[in-house]
Amino acid sequence: MFETLILMLDATMRVSTPLIFAALAGLYSERAGIVDIGLEGKILGSAFAAAAGAAVFGSAWIGLCFGIMASVSLAMVHGFACITHRGDHIVSGVAINTIVAGLTVTLSMDWFGMGGQTPTLSGDSRFLSITLPFADALADVPVIGLIYSELLSGHNILVYLAFAMVPVTYWAIYKTRFGLRLRAVGENPHAVDTAGISVAFIRYRALIICGILCGIAGAYLSTAHNAGFLKDMSAGKGYMALAALIFGKWRPVPVLLACLLFGFLDAVAIRMQGVVIPGIGEVPVQAIEVLPYVLTVLLLAGFIGKAVGPKAIGRPYVKERA
Repeated sequence: MFETLILMLDATMRVSTPLIFAALAGLYSERAGIVDIGLEGKILGSAFAAAAGAAVFGSAWIGLCFGIMASVSLAMVHGFACITHRGDHIVSGVAINTIVAGLTVTLSMDWFGMGGQTPTLSGDSRFLSITLPFADALADVPVIGLIYSELLSGHNILVYLAFAMVPVTYWAIYKTRFGLRLRAVGENPHAVDTAGISVAFIRYRALIICGILCGIAGAYLSTAHNAGFLKDMSAGKGYMALAALIFGKWRPVPVLLACLLFGFLDAVAIRMQGVVIPGIGEVPVQAIEVLPYVLTVLLLAGFIGKAVGPKAIGRPYVKERA
């Protein structure tokens, strides 16, 4: 029983990693007052760019760079529409998601001719698991050995980076001048502008950070968690990250816990495939796959109370004239 729990928690960490990156990306964006429905599109676009770069150059790190560049580019498009031209945030985000969903398949078919996929990655083209020191030696030690060798060890570097980004984000948001200005822009941009600080500059910086984190999330999907790009492989993770962001009420640590919860539900769904339940029989695969999304909606609807976001979120900022 204990071993099964450890294995499920191990799967939870792996499944939660792209959610953590994407949710933290959304936190920077929305704390600055920018609604980012386009998280899904940035994850998908960066997944393709990372897989394509890794396949061509044979390096997962080069693929990661390509993924980040693709995601930041999409974030800048979103910023150009919403900040510079004060467009509707939701419309811009949905447009990015729609364009990327079609563009990735078209480019992959044109470049690789594999029906919307990239070549299978192997060796240096993927981020491989890292065995922590003494993990093998402690594997037979009761309880502690299993936790260290199975739960903590054996993940790739992006998994560890995702969890490290939570305290980094907390420090950046609450303990730095940039974080103070970021939160102020999301709450009262007019006051920030009155202080002589560029609202647009702060928001663009937030979107750049958002793009970087989404780029890592997408690269993780295609070069670490999987061995290449697949059509629509983001599978709604951008939307689940937004749900986790709301569930965590735009705070880094609660957002992490929400991502772990959603990841755990996903891991449970994977474990339940093929399981025969007395009186019901074998649960259909489709019902299992939809379970995390259904529970996400139920949790958001019934258990978090009223989630109040930054006051200026989604509102175009018009500079007051003297």
